[in-house]
Amino acid sequence: MRIGIFGGSFNPIHNGHIALGTTMLSAMSLDEVWYLVSPQNPLKQGNSDLLDEEIRFSLTQKALEDYPTLKASDYEFHLPRPSYTWNTLQHLKTDYPNDEFVLIIGGDNLAKFERWAHYKDILENYEIAVYPRKTAPLPSSLKCEEYNVHIIDMPLVNISSTMIREKARKGEDISEFVPQKVAEEVAKTYRKR
Repeated sequence: MRIGIFGGSFNPIHNGHIALGTTMLSAMSLDEVWYLVSPQNPLKQGNSDLLDEEIRFSLTQKALEDYPTLKASDYEFHLPRPSYTWNTLQHLKTDYPNDEFVLIIGGDNLAKFERWAHYKDILENYEIAVYPRKTAPLPSSLKCEEYNVHIIDMPLVNISSTMIREKARKGEDISEFVPQKVAEEVAKTYRKR
């Protein structure tokens, strides 16, 4: 199978994440997209706003129940921490030798890609599908055409997990931003914080 690897904190998962996954399925000819819920992002350490990983994974699972080709994954929970993408990709290659993995990242991550551990190894060994982010110009030092980096043309999604958390804390309606299946649970969970 050809599988898109979409890692993130999903704090919480929202409709933009789902739209992105479905777009990547067709744009990159993927069989599935795996949403790897990150236990700890090395570039975002000390985030006190981060919900417990099991809660974020559970919400992601519920949100994706109606999308058979979009899968919630706790794969990184079982790897050494912090979670480095190169390590995750190497483990995936070992555990699923017959599958092909495509890394899905935002333009904001591509802009700081040279700060990632083993970024050159990732570039040389994996396809990367990049979705646009408003405030992320592509880095001039990274020549996408020299590697298997695909900039995917898709509409900008004007939803962020930060915005949803803030709205939930204030008791505002978030039902248009998160999947219906988890809207109430997300609202309650973040209201308590």
